[in-house]
Amino acid sequence: MVCPYAWDVPGGVRSHVADLAAELRERGHFVDILAPLDDDSALADEVTNGGKPIAVRYNGSVARLNFGLRATRQARRWIQNGNFDLIHVHEPVAPGLSLLCIWVADGPIVATWHSSNPHSRILASVNRLAQTAMEKISGRIAVSEDARRTLVAHVGGDAVLIPNGVRVQAFAHPGFHPAMNNPGHSLLFLGRLDEPRKGLSVLLEAMPAIIAADPHVHLYVAGPGDLEDIQDDMAPEIRDHVTLLGLVTEQEKAQALYSADVYVAPNTGAESFGIVLIEAMAAGTAVLAADLPAFARVLSNGRAGRLFPNEDPQALADAAVALLADPQERQRLVAAGSERVRRFDWGVVVDDVLAVYDSVTASGERVTEDLRGQIMGRFSSGLGQGGR
Repeated sequence: MVCPYAWDVPGGVRSHVADLAAELRERGHFVDILAPLDDDSALADEVTNGGKPIAVRYNGSVARLNFGLRATRQARRWIQNGNFDLIHVHEPVAPGLSLLCIWVADGPIVATWHSSNPHSRILASVNRLAQTAMEKISGRIAVSEDARRTLVAHVGGDAVLIPNGVRVQAFAHPGFHPAMNNPGHSLLFLGRLDEPRKGLSVLLEAMPAIIAADPHVHLYVAGPGDLEDIQDDMAPEIRDHVTLLGLVTEQEKAQALYSADVYVAPNTGAESFGIVLIEAMAAGTAVLAADLPAFARVLSNGRAGRLFPNEDPQALADAAVALLADPQERQRLVAAGSERVRRFDWGVVVDDVLAVYDSVTASGERVTEDLRGQIMGRFSSGLGQGGR
């Protein structure tokens, strides 16, 4: 399996690769992961260092990728030494290891598209260079309808829809986060602090109105980034109501989600799925999210979580205040979320991934239309009334 993004930097694709690999290993399969890495001390036994990444502006954020002759040699050596039954690459058109591995590999290749950016000029230019590589892919997966549209717009063809997975039990009863001990209501933000599209500025702008209605409310902010910059930019009247947790471990993330009264996702765009929404629902926490199409689909158009108009701090504040004041509504959302999240448990999702693997390795041909229809039928039924 190939992750093009730095393995020692938290992110949705990195978590997807790690969890899918762990689930496959539990089923008795051998999985080795190739990924770029800054810090060798973060290297696990099941991960091969794909070289030192560099920061690149990609898909509305700064991604840490590895590309070039040295990375190409590393990819070729890893494939030759591995003697794998198949290669599964993630984000195949990102300028990094995934694309390089497609170029140098022979045999069955499966690719998963995660990003949502159908109008990206960068993707359009990269894809013109990558068309010959795309023709080598035997099985295509998209984690969401938004990611599928990006694939169709830039590469053509179609893909099986298989959603992101969550190890639901890991979030069910992780215990409380020791730093989240404010006696009042608690809100949680989780995301990269230096990425504007994660929407932290929208949430901070909404905080004065939330505090005015609920004077004991407290916001906890978790994620990598410069905490001093965030503190300096924060309005003085809200500083006593905000705690910056910084970068958290997977266990601490689960504890933070479990501890919050409401998880707030104020993301402003370029989201194809919203894995953290699923994680919050698995932790039994009410979700309040911007009404991005991808978020609306995950939350069944507001049935499993409250939605507010994107980039509207006042609407966010009004929705947060209403939820905090209504424990019965929060509990209703928690119950709906707990039901919703079952479709996204890795124990269910991995069966669909294995069906794609079996199709491309057993026949040596591309994923059949019958298989695509079967999987998409299960996916659509899992979406329920909030389906695409």
